[in-house]
Formats: sequence, structure tokens, C-alpha cells
Amino acid sequence: MTSLDELRRALSRTPTGGDPAHRSWEDAAALAVGTSGSTGEPKEVLLSASALTTSAELTHARLGGPGTWLLALPTTHIAGIQVLVRSLVAGTEPGVLDLAAGFRASGFATAARAVLARPGRHYTALVPTQLARLVATDGPGLATARDFDAVLVGGAAAPPSLLARARAAGVRVVTTYGMSETAGGCVYDGVPLDGVRVRLVDGRVELAGPVLALGYRGGEPFGEWFRTGDLGRWADGRLEVLGRADDVIISGGENVSPVEVERVLAAQPGVREACVVGVPDPEWGQAVVAAVVPSDPHAPPSADHLAGAVREAVGRSAAPKRVAFVTALPVRGPGKIDRVAVARSFE
Repeated sequence: MTSLDELRRALSRTPTGGDPAHRSWEDAAALAVGTSGSTGEPKEVLLSASALTTSAELTHARLGGPGTWLLALPTTHIAGIQVLVRSLVAGTEPGVLDLAAGFRASGFATAARAVLARPGRHYTALVPTQLARLVATDGPGLATARDFDAVLVGGAAAPPSLLARARAAGVRVVTTYGMSETAGGCVYDGVPLDGVRVRLVDGRVELAGPVLALGYRGGEPFGEWFRTGDLGRWADGRLEVLGRADDVIISGGENVSPVEVERVLAAQPGVREACVVGVPDPEWGQAVVAAVVPSDPHAPPSADHLAGAVREAVGRSAAPKRVAFVTALPVRGPGKIDRVAVARSFE
């Protein structure tokens, strides 16, 4: 999906396939969207026009009304596609950031000014890596980000320290949680969109509602509830996602949540980003290791200090056995950190 016209045709398509009584449930799909493949082979998620447009309408209702969007994400993933769907639903022409040369704060500022010059409300959607670059430069890109009525941040877990810095700088950040299987973000700032239901079963997040996809191509249709691969908990009435169940590290018989360790590391002075993974270890089964992007590559923080901070905040078993300082974390899909690549770097 690359353009508004293509998307408009897909959303208005009438299901075909011969005798209605013999049509497959797959025939009701308006769009097939690939998953990121971060936990295995990528799949094709089949979405109805209703799920896509309902998601857009619920988003506008939560944010304060329709507006003009800046597309700053690739349309090969649901987050970018939803920016186009929201624009169609709002009847506005989105601004488009050219990502051919990668995301640059200066390019974002230029594209944002054109969008902000139009009347009405203004929105954009970013992944945490993009937001981190805007905050780090503290230049025109950050200045224009402040002028949006909402900046949605999703696609990957955003460190609380990054969100705090962005909000302190005046950016109206709204965190989103969702996936291709839910037509994009369906939980905003920990609160489900209207009509979306969330429950925890054995700590696993399950979702239901009008934004749910039909199913996977070649598979069985989804039922009422979709069981995600994510762990979560309720905190002050809001959903807090603790990362994927597959990412949990078992070190010395203790379960370690990489997300909790990453939050502690990212909150330390001199740390811009962090990724925590488990690697095979003959003594511990899995050893907790951390790849850290320092704010100043020439003056990284002490590895012993970082391990000590985690030990004090999370526990001894969670303290990284090794810390590697890197210039950037590898990413895949719509800005998700490639944990497999990080783990391989420690081999």
C-alpha cells in the first residue's frame, strides 16, 4: 500500500468470489498487512474495511477530532497505513515525510511546517527511535513537534525517560499499543479506545473489539478475543505492557523482564537507549546482557554503575553480566529493536 488512491479503492472494494454462500471469510478482507516477523516468520493479517475505518474514527474521538496528519512512517506497516486511513476518514490530505535517506530531524521540521500551516488540528505518528532523535537534537525538529496537537508514539516500547524528556520539552506525546492484528494502536496511554476490550489471562494481554482483524491468510479466522504475545499488568487502571513473553530471560532460575531492566538503564545519566537480552551461559542458563547507546560516545557511563542501578531497582538476578556500548541499536520493521541481532553481537 503506497498511496491514498490505492487505499481508497481497497476500502471501497466490494467482496467478490462467486456464490456468497461459498465465499471464504478471507473474501471480506480489504487489506492484507504483513507482520514485522520479530517473533518468527512474518504473516499476512487480513483486515476488513470496517476494522480500519473504525480504528481511525476511534482515534480521532480520543484525540479531540479529525485533523491533518503528517506521514512519517513507511506504509508497508500498519502504523503508516493508519495515518493514510485517518486522513481518508478525516477528508484531509496528509503531509508526507520523504524517508528515502532515513529519518532526519531537519527533514521532519520541513515536512511538519507544511502540515502545521493548514487549518484545524494536526497529528503525526512516530516510533520511539524517531522521537529520541528529535529530543536529542533539540532543534527545529523538536520545535515543530511541539506544535502538533498529538504525537502518537508506538510500534515499540518507549522508555519512560524518553517520554518524560519529550513531554518536558512540550511535545504532546500519546503512547499507543496495538499491532497489525488490531488495525494499529487500540490502547492509548494505557486506556483502550472506546469499544476495545482488554483482559489479562495468565499475565498475557488479550484484545477484542471492532478493530480486530479477520485472521491470518491461510489460517483460521480469529474468534472474539485475540491472544497477543505480550505480557502486561494493570497499574492505576491503565494497561502497562511488560514486553513479549518470548523475551523473558531465565537467569539462575529467576525470571527477568528485559523491559524493566531497560527502563532502569535508560533512566541513568549518560544513557540514550538500551536493549537487554539473554544469551546462553553455562553457569546461569542465560546471562543478562545489555547493549547501551551512550549520550556521549566519547564518555560513556560506568558499566559497573549501570549494573548496580539495575541490581538496586530490579534485583541481583537482573543486573547485566556484560554491558556493551554501541553507537546505535539495530532495528527492523517499523522501528522495533532487533533483539536477535543484539544477542548475536554478544556471541
